[in-house]
Amino acid sequence: MDMIARTATQIGAALRRFRRQKGLTQRSLGKLMHARQATVSKLESGAQGTQLGVVIDALTALDLELVVRPRSKASTKQIEDLF
Repeated sequence: MDMIARTATQIGAALRRFRRQKGLTQRSLGKLMHARQATVSKLESGAQGTQLGVVIDALTALDLELVVRPRSKASTKQIEDLF
């Protein structure tokens, strides 16, 4: 399933959704990423200052990929309703 995310909070929510679908806890995802549970928690909450490398590590651990494309015409509210 493709998901659109335009904010750090939306990216975090998407990662949380995929983590839960795989039956992983934040701690178990952290182990796959070689990161602490607190790091996963901050990532999923959309905390400012999260390093791009942490996002990439989470994507890799969840067997996901990032696709960059031109913005759709959907409003931010419509995208938030997906989460």
